[in-house]
Amino acid sequence: MTALVADAVGRILVADDDPVILRLLEVNFTLEGFEVELAGRGEEALDKAQEGGFDLILLDVMMPGLDGWQVCERLKADPLTADIPVVFLSARTQEQDRARGFGLGVAAYVTKPFDPDELIELARKLVSQPTS
Repeated sequence: MTALVADAVGRILVADDDPVILRLLEVNFTLEGFEVELAGRGEEALDKAQEGGFDLILLDVMMPGLDGWQVCERLKADPLTADIPVVFLSARTQEQDRARGFGLGVAAYVTKPFDPDELIELARKLVSQPTS
């Protein structure tokens, strides 16, 4: 489901295999003026990212099929998606996981459970930054 907002703050792709988290993020970001696209699997996230037009990608690390690590590697290797900021959302809280995420080029690593208001604020900052 895509929420279309005429004067959207930004366009976000949210990829998570948990439908409750997808719905929570869709509702919260839509209420804050973002246009939101959802993906329940890594492969679906890659396909949608290829369509273009995203200002930010929120990506769960642990998903069936292609996991977040693999999706991020492919996004960052593709010139069409390499400059889109990626934020990992993960229940994995080990420092080595954070380091791996930043090594892949993520803009932020947010652990679950997360504060939706803080995530929205982070998204606003990342969407408003000019890409290099």
